[in-house]
Amino acid sequence: MMTENDIPGVDWQGNAISCDVCAHADRLALGTCGPLRSCVHDRYAKRVDRFFGTNPGLASQYINHPYFEVRAVAAKYLDLFQLNRLITDPDETVRASVALRLPPKLLTKLIHDPDREVRVRVALRLELTALSAMLNDLDYYVRIVIARRIAPSLLYHLVRDSDASVRREVAMRVGVEWLTMLANDSEEEVRLTAIRRLPSGLLPPFRFDADWRVRLETAQRVPAEYLTALIKDEDEIVAATARERLNPINLKHESENAHGH
Repeated sequence: MMTENDIPGVDWQGNAISCDVCAHADRLALGTCGPLRSCVHDRYAKRVDRFFGTNPGLASQYINHPYFEVRAVAAKYLDLFQLNRLITDPDETVRASVALRLPPKLLTKLIHDPDREVRVRVALRLELTALSAMLNDLDYYVRIVIARRIAPSLLYHLVRDSDASVRREVAMRVGVEWLTMLANDSEEEVRLTAIRRLPSGLLPPFRFDADWRVRLETAQRVPAEYLTALIKDEDEIVAATARERLNPINLKHESENAHGH
């Protein structure tokens, strides 16, 4: 099994690293750097990270380093002023690192970043009041993150989203006034998610749904007078659920519960 020590200590261009010509050679004796362990010149990002972890004040010297991994790791240790300089870095890994550290108020500078991973990180950390600016993001997963975080009152913007995964997230949180639309969605998972949140009084139309899981949910909660259509359902679980609820003993219990007895 390969260990970290098996990874050769070469720089980002594949050349051997020499501590003798390093500007930080004095730190070798201090124990804050060392070959194959903690080195800013190493191609292996974990060793670069260890170097900045023990020498955070040096990160600002590497903002313009030609190797993107060095800039990305340095971003973890920069102060806010220096971090701002990397918002427009040409490499998405660096900008993604910046997105993890920028104060939420400043993340709006990255909401239109060309890389989806950067935008996902922005969507995860952006202030809730600013999330609406990303409702029309081109990437479905960014919109999923938005659907999970944005105020429920704004979710109506996404009820007609082109992606079923997004609409399912919306169905989990949107107000009841929009659930009926999602309960009639073309995708089964979206319909089922919406149906499970619908008040029982709105369930009758869905006892004929094509998905047996939707019909089962209906059979479990629909007002008893609508169960007749379900006792002969082609799915035995649905039919059995309807028959069980139509049992006179069960009906008596339901009536008592409805009247608070």
